[in-house]
Amino acid sequence: MEDVQETTSTPPIDNIVTRSYQQEMLDASLNENIIVAQDTGSGKTHIAVLRMKFESERQPHKVSWFLAPTVTLCEQQHDVISKAIGSVGLVHGGLEPKQWTDPELWNRVIKNNRVIVSTPQVLLDALSHGYVSLGNQIGLLVFDEAHHAVDNHPMNCIMRDHYFSLPVRQPAMTSSHGPVREERPMVLGLTASPMFGGDVVEAFRKLEMNLNSVIRRPRRHLDSLSDYVHRPTFRHVVYTKHDEYQTCHLASPNMQALIRVADAIDIEQDPYVLALREDLRKRPPGPEWKRVDQKLSKVIRNKDSYTHRGLRNLEKTARDICYDLGPWAADWFVEEVVNHALQGASPYDKVISPWQHREKAYLIEHLSEIERSLVSPDPETIDSRISEKVQALLLTLTEEKARSESFNEPYSGIIFATRRDAVLALSGILKCHPLTRGVFRIGTLVGTSESSYRTALLDITRRMIAKSQSDTLTEFRSGDINLVVATAVAEEGLDIQACGNVIRWDLPSNMASWVQSRGRARRKRSSFVLMFEAGFDDGRVAEFEAQERKMEEMFNMERRRIAAEADQPEPEVEGADTDTMFRVESTGAVLTLSAAISHLNHFCSLLPSTRHENYQPLYDIDPPDMPEGWHSFEPRPNMLPYTGPFGCTLTLPKVIDAKLRVHVAKRVYLSKRSAYQHVAFRAYVALYQAGLLNDHLLPLPSINDALDEDEQLLRALIDKRSGFASVARQLNPWQPANVRDSWWTVDITVHGLPPLTLLAQAEVPTIDNGTPLNLYHPVKGLLTVTTSPAKQVKLGAEVGEAARYYTRRLFWTRVGSRMAWEHLDFAYLFMSFGDPNAAVWEERRGWCKSQNGDVDSEKVFFANAESFGKVYRFVRWQFDKLSSEEEEELRTTRRYSRIEDLQVTYPLLVAEPLSNKVNLLLRRPVAKPGKYITFIPKYTCIELYSLAECEYSYMLPSILRHFTIVMTVESLRRTLFAETPGLANISTSLLIPAITAPAADDLINYQRLESLGDAVLKFVVAVNLMARYPLWPEGYLTQRKDQTVNNGRLAKAATKVALYKWIIRTKFTPRKYTPLYLTQTADVSRVDVPSNEDSIAENGKLNIDTEQLSTKMLADVVESLIGAAYLHGGFDLGIECARLFQLGLDLSGLEDNVEKILSRVEPSADLSGQLVHVERMIGYTFERKLLLVEALTHASYHFDTETVSYERMEFLGDALLDMLVIDYLYHFAGRAFTPGEMHCFKAATVNTYFLAYRCLQLSVEVDASMPMPGPGGQITLQHRTNRIHLYQCLLHSSTVVLDDQTLSFKRFENNNAEIEEALRVGKVFPWAALTRLQPPKFLSDMIESIIGAVYLDSNGNIETIRTLLRTLGIMDCLERIVREKVDVLHPVSRLGVWVSQQHKQIAYDYTEEKGNVVCTITVEGLEPVQAEAEKRGRASQEEVRFAAAEKAIAKWDVGDKWSNAKM
Repeated sequence: MEDVQETTSTPPIDNIVTRSYQQEMLDASLNENIIVAQDTGSGKTHIAVLRMKFESERQPHKVSWFLAPTVTLCEQQHDVISKAIGSVGLVHGGLEPKQWTDPELWNRVIKNNRVIVSTPQVLLDALSHGYVSLGNQIGLLVFDEAHHAVDNHPMNCIMRDHYFSLPVRQPAMTSSHGPVREERPMVLGLTASPMFGGDVVEAFRKLEMNLNSVIRRPRRHLDSLSDYVHRPTFRHVVYTKHDEYQTCHLASPNMQALIRVADAIDIEQDPYVLALREDLRKRPPGPEWKRVDQKLSKVIRNKDSYTHRGLRNLEKTARDICYDLGPWAADWFVEEVVNHALQGASPYDKVISPWQHREKAYLIEHLSEIERSLVSPDPETIDSRISEKVQALLLTLTEEKARSESFNEPYSGIIFATRRDAVLALSGILKCHPLTRGVFRIGTLVGTSESSYRTALLDITRRMIAKSQSDTLTEFRSGDINLVVATAVAEEGLDIQACGNVIRWDLPSNMASWVQSRGRARRKRSSFVLMFEAGFDDGRVAEFEAQERKMEEMFNMERRRIAAEADQPEPEVEGADTDTMFRVESTGAVLTLSAAISHLNHFCSLLPSTRHENYQPLYDIDPPDMPEGWHSFEPRPNMLPYTGPFGCTLTLPKVIDAKLRVHVAKRVYLSKRSAYQHVAFRAYVALYQAGLLNDHLLPLPSINDALDEDEQLLRALIDKRSGFASVARQLNPWQPANVRDSWWTVDITVHGLPPLTLLAQAEVPTIDNGTPLNLYHPVKGLLTVTTSPAKQVKLGAEVGEAARYYTRRLFWTRVGSRMAWEHLDFAYLFMSFGDPNAAVWEERRGWCKSQNGDVDSEKVFFANAESFGKVYRFVRWQFDKLSSEEEEELRTTRRYSRIEDLQVTYPLLVAEPLSNKVNLLLRRPVAKPGKYITFIPKYTCIELYSLAECEYSYMLPSILRHFTIVMTVESLRRTLFAETPGLANISTSLLIPAITAPAADDLINYQRLESLGDAVLKFVVAVNLMARYPLWPEGYLTQRKDQTVNNGRLAKAATKVALYKWIIRTKFTPRKYTPLYLTQTADVSRVDVPSNEDSIAENGKLNIDTEQLSTKMLADVVESLIGAAYLHGGFDLGIECARLFQLGLDLSGLEDNVEKILSRVEPSADLSGQLVHVERMIGYTFERKLLLVEALTHASYHFDTETVSYERMEFLGDALLDMLVIDYLYHFAGRAFTPGEMHCFKAATVNTYFLAYRCLQLSVEVDASMPMPGPGGQITLQHRTNRIHLYQCLLHSSTVVLDDQTLSFKRFENNNAEIEEALRVGKVFPWAALTRLQPPKFLSDMIESIIGAVYLDSNGNIETIRTLLRTLGIMDCLERIVREKVDVLHPVSRLGVWVSQQHKQIAYDYTEEKGNVVCTITVEGLEPVQAEAEKRGRASQEEVRFAAAEKAIAKWDVGDKWSNAKM
């Protein structure tokens, strides 16, 4: 990067004086598009900053976009621009802008910044996908290092594909602050050299045309420019010509050793070639066979295996170094590279990890065979074994350092070399040679680009650089480093201080390199040194100087902007290719020919892949590069190069529908690249037209559905770690919308007690068999409560007052401390007309009141109120006197011990403690009778209540709790379900648990129904998605399903319909119970059910009285209601319930969806013999044979073109299997399994291991009779049978799949007896034996895909699937483990539960040792446990984790201590 001005530090922009030539360029840029061509260090960035400040004031609604070619330069320019302009955004590849798939995100970035700094590719991608509008949102484009804007560079693509199609910009000075117009932004380019080379006039014309600009350099103030830019003194150094290139290695022992090893390698023995031959041998004829055949022939012809290419590149590089720097440098380089490679021999070393293990081992083996000689650090040895060119460089450095010091200036210099390896070797020599060691402080600068696809051996040289680029630059600026050896990375883009000496080790390759490397020597009295071989024609330098003179002439010419008169620039690439473009009008997204291949690769990379099939587009060039079987020819004929034309066939992965899978470009294109681009372009457009891409031309999984504002807010809440949302409090069903004169009344009857009349402003439901109310009294046991039908009555003033007094009396004895005496506005009133003792107790209370002066207070309920304390229940009077000892014992009891001269008077009171305040709705055993206690009447307070009143006061809180729940259900029924009769008719016995949260701590809650509803919803959504999106691959379907059923979506749906009002989540605590009032009491915390929040305000905002509610609870209740609807009315009603919540998918009935799916199934001929066997195995004959073909087609299969691979069927079968297993467990007679228990049982019967076991086990005997010679020599038909297994019927074209099938069946044979025995009679589920199968996932996928196919073919018949599950052995296994209570908890889960109970943390660590995977389990305070297994991929990691968990359970006695989690 160049400085804003030539200063040691960058002050605020306002403090910098704008130079006259900078002002001249700024003024020119305001009137037209220009490319500022000035030397490095002349302050071009300052001009751009001033221009962007002006543009932000002239067009405040648009941004200026600053483009720099590298990430490093973007970061540096962002720092400079930010100091001058406040709001500057930075976007580059490191920030993953490809994942910014929300248009609103880009809008916010543009809205919040005045300037955006990015690489050109970032802006090109944003424009291509329609996220940014060039004409509406960008007012100025600034191109730093603008000379790159040629050919297919992203800078040029921005202009060519997006700029010239916009309306021509109106005169810049008339834009003002008016409305935003769609028009071309202005353009400002910055460059030190407007050209790379060639014809100057043509280079200027092309760059000006591409950027719609004119190249300008200061003319009026050119003298001022020369005052600040110091051209270096040009020098050249001549060195003696080297030895011959082909023989230079003879002086390098390490090179000779390398050559001997490289020459001895036979390409035919290379593991890559052997693997290709084996792959070819196993493959049946077909497209994939041809691809492997071509690959094998090309590898052999070009000797292009990893090992051969790596050694060949190392040899060539070492030879170049030997020729250029001398044999000592070659020896040093070979030694360093080989040492680093051998040190990185681990299979997981980051340098060569992408290589296959055998190929890497093969390379390491041959590198080890290189007999390397130690490289001597002796100065004389070094000096005698370096080239004349290095000697000349050393002398030049010495002279330049002395020259700098003669001016009393510290030396600082840069040596530019073309290749990375030359930089490393040169720095190695300079650090060791006596002339430079300790004299120069050496640093290196090379490119920092990284790629996960690098597999070249020489990429290991990246690890040979000790310091990072930023550290080297920092130390160079500070003077800690005074000599940098660099590649072209230091020519442009890096913020390097002006130095005094630049030396070109290699001549510049083009004009830009010449100008930019020279520009680094811009200090006063600096020098620019070129190194020439003796006798070398210096015409190249003369050419550069001539081009510079021509550029001077061009700068001084008065030229018009070439591109200003044309709407489009001239095409720069061949033929019609530049005209191929597809645009989505709604978003402005654009697909160009040059971007088609990368777009298609991105699309395929998002398809979920496995180790058996890596989904990539396959390009088959037409004609093929090699004759078929060339690798097997003897002798192999020489191949003449084919020059065209070319065509191409593109095949997309098998998961893509057959109609979209194959695309053909005819043989009319002049290059292979062009053929590839055209066929990829057609395929990508077809994918968009088929709905597999969105309107931004991105794969669907890369963008979420558009969210409304409410959903965005809710998603933000849900994304928080707390997982809570603010919602209105629970509905109070007792609170009417308006207080009325009429009241609802019912009579409550409890066995053994007189009826009690309940009056309420809200309608009270009738307690019947549908909503039974049972109380579990701690003394009396089970009590049944019934009510009369509700009716409305007018409540007179006198009756109302009596009812309020009576209600207060009922509650006061138990909860009076939580009530206000004068507050009588109860939400419910009680009256008793059938208590035979009512008159007696009323008379007693009247007497008591008269004794207290007829004052209405709580004292009216108490006789002898001198003493208060614990409440007891009266049993009887005791007239018999106590013995003297008993009287003395009574006097000394705690309650009487403080009374002096206590007289025991008769009769005595006998009482027993009252039962504790408990929730009588919960089941509990009957308590044993309490111990009777004797009291002296004088010192005892008597509450004047009848026995019935005492019992009702104890039971009413629980009775009212039940009424509250039932009334909440009725409210839900009358409001949310009002327009859906089917939902309104769901029984109360289902709706009560469906809306009751576990937090309520009631007898039942929604957890079981939520498990069922979750499974039903996922299955219903899966069927709907299958029907709605027939072309979507499984990955799209899965993501869309997850979006529909995830907790965020469900919680949003619940919030939208205010479902939280009806969720019973307030815990019933009788000890803190307080009756409800129609008007709120002061102390809200004491109220069991809060006051009315039964609606949301009309503006949609929640009432102020809110609470924090778990978003998971909101989602769970949605699923539990779906489960209740399913139980009441089957799938149709379950779907109706799901539709009520508007989950973003228009759900319809299963029957209609199945019919829609089947309508697209093409009729087919009879099955092949192998697939007929499958029908026999599963006991089902398909009417639509293609469904079975699809269910058994692996993604690697390259023959059948009528169907996709099985992933879509597996997607459906997986959801159906889960649903049926949960449905069975929910309905299991005699046991109400908890969600945790259902999960454990389901995990045991639908896991990958068990389903794969069934796949390996399922088989059928087939007739294999063959004519053979009999005993007499006659040919007779010999009866024989073969057993065909289901796994063998998978249609595939993969040798990896074949190997996995063979190995899996071998492991099956070894473990089958043990597994079968455990499944048949074992008490513990055979997790260990199943894990040892290590089955590939496609085996379990086959079972699930067959289930999906049978479901569709049977027209959605669930009973057919239940029969199929029994045939597959799934249902029989499930029934046995449930019926016989088999222990199915996985050891890893068992260990996790136990560790959690110990309040500790557990860690699983995996390492690899000697071909084995080792798992170490650590728990704080316990000795670690280890287990190991042979490394065989991911499956072996699962096996070793299981084995380690079992060892830990035994070692730590988990089996004895773990009990709470057992079923």
